[in-house]
Amino acid sequence: MRALARTPCATMGCHVHRPMLDVYATALIRRPVTAAARQLARWGISANSVTLAGFALGMFAAFLIAKERYLAGVLAIFSSRLLDALDGAVARQGQPTDAGGFLDIALDFLFYASIPLAFALADPTRNALPAAVLLAAFMGTSSSFLAFAALAAKRGLNSTAYPDKSIYFLGGLTEATETLACFAAMCLWPQHFAALAYGFASLCAITIATRLWWGWRALS
Repeated sequence: MRALARTPCATMGCHVHRPMLDVYATALIRRPVTAAARQLARWGISANSVTLAGFALGMFAAFLIAKERYLAGVLAIFSSRLLDALDGAVARQGQPTDAGGFLDIALDFLFYASIPLAFALADPTRNALPAAVLLAAFMGTSSSFLAFAALAAKRGLNSTAYPDKSIYFLGGLTEATETLACFAAMCLWPQHFAALAYGFASLCAITIATRLWWGWRALS
């Protein structure tokens, strides 16, 4: 494997492709999350259990939204993502595993896809098309993210912004914090779901374009 200092990523600036709000949000909650993770580890609660609980809450949030219980849905979303922040911290209290990282990443993508689908189910006439456009945009951001991560692992690259993550996190305009803010806005103003979905899909398109550009340059 190539050393990081000798790769195009290091010399051409993959590390310059900075994440947007996630780094600041992570820094803001790091101390309480770490303290809670220590306590969960003392109680013998595994990181995988936290991951599964967070995913279950996320699916419950989608169910609530599909039933047009939007305020309860947004509370469930944020509870789910709090557990998602906790699972990695719990894993780091011991020895993180590739299996746990795989489970966390796979379930995260399923959660993010479930929320636009839930809005489509809540009001198919008004929401189906914008939900489909947003899901297509999510496919673009997730595929570019995972494709680069797979090849970065092959080359032995590590993310400077997220050194504790299981895979290389290539930044972009629309990451977890921005997506959660959009989901919250959709729940607070469900009558404007279409406008929010189209707007966020446009931001996702920018993320896709920049990831394709940086990924192509880094790996060429």
